[in-house]
Amino acid sequence: MYTITLATVCLIKINNLPDLGVSFGDKIFHFLVYTVLAFLWFSSFFYTFKFKEKIALLYATLLSIVFGIIIEVLQGALTASRSFDIYDVVANTMGVFLTVIIIFFKNLITIKKQ
Repeated sequence: MYTITLATVCLIKINNLPDLGVSFGDKIFHFLVYTVLAFLWFSSFFYTFKFKEKIALLYATLLSIVFGIIIEVLQGALTASRSFDIYDVVANTMGVFLTVIIIFFKNLITIKKQ
């Protein structure tokens, strides 16, 4: 549901968005949204579909990054109000990698506790 909502929000025209007062506020939004997207995909693969953790993380990472690139391309090709932005792709990818780092370090901490 999150993925469908994200795709919809990214491809429709949204008026009167609040100004965050930060010149790169849009990039922060992309970073955070894709951090959540990757985590939700990981959780689905790992907990629902019972993939091994490394495989679940790999699939979540690849799908999230590819999804972000596809959305950016579609924004440039299909919408009049949006455009392709390579920096959005970079922010999306960095958000995905934050999820990877969090999951990786969670595992290191869990292993050391035992």
